[in-house]
Amino acid sequence: MSPFMIGPYYRPQLTSMMSFAHRATGVALAVGALVLAAWLVAAAGSAEAYAAFAACLGSPVGKLGLFAFSASLVYHFLNGIRHLFWDAGHGYEIPKAYASGYAVLALSVLLTAALWWFALGGVA
Repeated sequence: MSPFMIGPYYRPQLTSMMSFAHRATGVALAVGALVLAAWLVAAAGSAEAYAAFAACLGSPVGKLGLFAFSASLVYHFLNGIRHLFWDAGHGYEIPKAYASGYAVLALSVLLTAALWWFALGGVA
C-alpha cells in the first residue's frame, strides 16, 4: 500500500505504521552515520575542532538529535530482528504480527530509556 493512501483511503494500522517508521528510522540512521563521520573527522583534526563539535552535540538541540539517533537505532534494530523472524516464516499470523509489533514498541521505549539512564550516569 502506498503511504499517500493511508488516511483518506485506508485506516492506519500498526503494521503499516511500523513499516513506515522502519524506513524513516533507516533514513535517520543514514544521516546519523554522516554526523558520526563528521565527529571522527573533528576528533582526527585539531582540539579546537573537536571542542566545537562536542559543544554542538552538548547543546539542547544536539542532545535531542543524539536522543533521536539512539531511539532510531534501537527501534530499527529490534524491528529488524522482527523482520528476520518473518523471513524465517514465523509470526505472519495477524495476532502474532500485532503482538510482536507492540513488543518492539515497548522494548524500544524501555531500551532507549535504559541507554540514556546509563549514559547520563544513572549507575553510581
